[in-house]
Amino acid sequence: MQRYIKIYVKVNSDFDSTGYMLPRTITWSDGRTFKIEAVKDFRPASTLGGCHSGDCYTIVVQGEERYLFFEKTGSLFASRIGRWYVEKPLAG
Repeated sequence: MQRYIKIYVKVNSDFDSTGYMLPRTITWSDGRTFKIEAVKDFRPASTLGGCHSGDCYTIVVQGEERYLFFEKTGSLFASRIGRWYVEKPLAG
């Protein structure tokens, strides 16, 4: 079974009038920024380890489908609603 780690990333998002969150760009820790060309799917998904609720977005970046996750923090931090991450396979 493949194991993964979370890589937290900066994501710029828009919110429409219904409150739907639409990710637009991803910025890696080294400063590289990539445009999200399309959001093909969205679904609720628990995070790795199942310790947080969240959402999974199927996105297109540089012509390739990828998964982008939003990890909800819950009510513990009133001004922080969550964090974005991607999954990276562990070298094995």
